[in-house]
Amino acid sequence: MALYAKPLQLNTADAGFEAAFAARLHWSADTDAAIEQRVADILADVQKRGDAAVLAYTQRFDGLQAPDVKALEITQAELQAALNSLPAVQREALQAAASRVRKYHEAQKKASGESWSYRDEDGTLLGQKVTPLDRVGIYVPGGKAAYPSSVLMNAIPAHVAGVQDIIMVVPTPQGVRNPLVLAAACVAGVSRAFTVGGAQAVAALAYGTATIPKVDKITGPGNAYVASAKKRVFGTVGIDMIAGPSEILVLADGTTPAEWVAMDLFSQAEHDELAQSILLCPDAAYIAEVQAAIDRLLPEMPRREIIAKSLNDRGALILTRSMEEACAISNRIAPEHLEVSSREPHRWEPLLRHAGAIFLGAFTSESLGDYCAGPNHVLPTSGTARFSSPLGVYDFQKRSSLIEVSEAGAQPLGRIAAELAYGEGLQAHARAAELRLNPVPPMRESK
Repeated sequence: MALYAKPLQLNTADAGFEAAFAARLHWSADTDAAIEQRVADILADVQKRGDAAVLAYTQRFDGLQAPDVKALEITQAELQAALNSLPAVQREALQAAASRVRKYHEAQKKASGESWSYRDEDGTLLGQKVTPLDRVGIYVPGGKAAYPSSVLMNAIPAHVAGVQDIIMVVPTPQGVRNPLVLAAACVAGVSRAFTVGGAQAVAALAYGTATIPKVDKITGPGNAYVASAKKRVFGTVGIDMIAGPSEILVLADGTTPAEWVAMDLFSQAEHDELAQSILLCPDAAYIAEVQAAIDRLLPEMPRREIIAKSLNDRGALILTRSMEEACAISNRIAPEHLEVSSREPHRWEPLLRHAGAIFLGAFTSESLGDYCAGPNHVLPTSGTARFSSPLGVYDFQKRSSLIEVSEAGAQPLGRIAAELAYGEGLQAHARAAELRLNPVPPMRESK
């Protein structure tokens, strides 16, 4: 049977557009009940038995035999050796990508990551103290494929933020380690790394074991088991987000070569069958060109079966009345990746409010953002870009309010606070404020 990829073709002018559009966008984030129960059992077991449970699940799910969890740790010497072992071209590409990612996140920290304070006229100090988290865990997928880029995107902003301990966990089925992933850990400043994956890795990071240290926050993507585990341990630790399938939305005015756009749609479709690739364009002839390019290019793609299923089940080529309407529809979708493949991308960018990352112009392929442009590729999915942001330095920092009230400042503030506290029926709150009103007893000398 010949392989084909025919994304659903829609026209915003058609009467049935809204229903068909909503059906194509629909994706359920509900986790299978069996997965939920299995994850709950794994988390409870790791919390109870620690290293022994981690070792047992690693042997069971990854086929990795080890005498103890200490043997699953990858040493700094091994990370450095992996970096040294790479072909020169690959090593230089990795280091160049890491340098750009670090430069971007350094700029991000300077813009928004510093403590600040000011004093009122009465001497009262108000401000905010920004401090890095002490220890974070980054989950790097390693089942179906290896993702050194995920190492860079998770570890570098944590390192820039000032996190002292960055603990990486990565599954290595049958004990096969990917040198590029280990090299990326070396370049990105990972403190410790363990060949553990799945829900058991999330549990170990969240609760801590005799060997794997407990962290304050877990970031990084994973499969349904990992996503379920992260959701369950939230509250014990922080998490970045619950990620859904990868998405790309291309806004095209018909000026970009159709082959470029077709390949950009492929770039997300090849992730997995649930990934979503959508084209919005006001030019019907151009949409036909893109479909022809899809037909022509698909057979030469190594992951063509995955691409075909993704495009057939969840892809769409949508004819709009105008680029303005395309922008409005984009805002409704709030995509993870948004390409403005236009001769005048800055004309349309002001109309775009919701997207994880916006790629401006024909030469800005989404894949550049995945690997080396600089901004983070960990992005909100499934419409959550309406209220969420890309992973960044700010995800590895916390903020403490600074308040130092002077004696003069305590007079007006005390009266305000007491009045409100009495109104709430909290007399101790009110009296605590009133005790500091003039006249006040002299302060005791410190011993």
